[in-house]
Amino acid sequence: MKEKIILAVVIEHAHSSWSPEDEAAEMLQLITTCGGEVVHTVFCKTMPPTASHMLTKGKVEEIQALCQLGSIDAVIVSCDLKGTQQRNLEADFGVKTLDRTQVILDIFARRATSQEGKMQVELAQLQYRLPRLAGHGEEMSRLGGGIGTSGPGETKLEIDRRRIGERITRLKKDLEEVTQSRQVKRKKRQDQKIPTVALVGYTNAGKSTLLNALTGSQTLVQDGLFTTLDSLSRQALLPNHIKVVFSDTVGFMHALPHGLIEAFKATLEEVQEADLLLHVLDISHNDYRKFYDAVREVLDQLKVLEKPLIMVLNKIDKLEDRLRLDQIKREVPYCLGISALKGENIQQLFLMIEEMLSQGSVDIDIVVPANRMDLVNLAHRQGQVHEVKFLAKGIRLKASLPAKTAGVLSSKRIDKAD
Repeated sequence: MKEKIILAVVIEHAHSSWSPEDEAAEMLQLITTCGGEVVHTVFCKTMPPTASHMLTKGKVEEIQALCQLGSIDAVIVSCDLKGTQQRNLEADFGVKTLDRTQVILDIFARRATSQEGKMQVELAQLQYRLPRLAGHGEEMSRLGGGIGTSGPGETKLEIDRRRIGERITRLKKDLEEVTQSRQVKRKKRQDQKIPTVALVGYTNAGKSTLLNALTGSQTLVQDGLFTTLDSLSRQALLPNHIKVVFSDTVGFMHALPHGLIEAFKATLEEVQEADLLLHVLDISHNDYRKFYDAVREVLDQLKVLEKPLIMVLNKIDKLEDRLRLDQIKREVPYCLGISALKGENIQQLFLMIEEMLSQGSVDIDIVVPANRMDLVNLAHRQGQVHEVKFLAKGIRLKASLPAKTAGVLSSKRIDKAD
């Protein structure tokens, strides 16, 4: 049976590109994915937000009255709440009260299937809830089931802070071991000179469907939010018979909480280490521009905006007006419209990938100043580093990099390596 939800859409930024209606539509998708049903939507202006409740007194009373009518299981607020705000609202409403991050975490917990995915979700949930535990004893004891309770659950959250801290430390250590394992596999691919291509994009843009189309694999594809939480890699041959590894990654979202990006660092390293990015965009969606900007924001946080990138405009089979394809193609140098589901233009995408991978790599063997480790870090982010050696006169760096990055580093060199 679906939970009956009141959605409180908080209007925090008057100049945001996301309108209150956009926020409401996305929150509706998130709540539906969790198995909830929105029965009332209340738009709340909070300028400035109140410290005790986030919402104004009038809006609290309005939602309180709706809750008192009965048959309401939870109130979900479209922004993040502080622990005190959440507890105060819950006390006033008399029903479970959650914020946006908790809903996303609930979806993540439902979607996680691998051991790594479950560890990443548990880490994110514990890190989010730890500072909010004070005063939550009574509330936690009556949470029951429903949205916001998937994952670690109330048993783990009722234990003391010290044991929660120990669990967080253990999860981080286990995920570091996963990262090391990935690095071993990545090093093996690098030694074999196998390039990697990472698929990135807004959640539900069709990345998993595209991975299947490119590699002939049978990855389970679902129409929904955050259906892929684990980085999934598959090998394929380009038309020139060069092997390449394609990696699917967790979907991005508008204002994706920073804590989730941190928790999924091991998975997102595939993006940072890739030779080429495929930004998959659902061009048929009315909000495709906002989705594009949201993904660019996350790529900026990951410091990969300078990487070679192909803009893949997916779902053209659903597009009534293909003029919007031409608009984006004028703005983005490497851009192609495809239908991953129908297989349209997949061969052209292969050829574009082949061209991008073959043209951009430059080998360098230089010495940079000893105080410029930032240049070494740049080389690690942007390409393949073969050797770093500390000399009396500086740092010797041997790497294969995109031409632009190689030019930047070469301009900073002390001298060519002996």
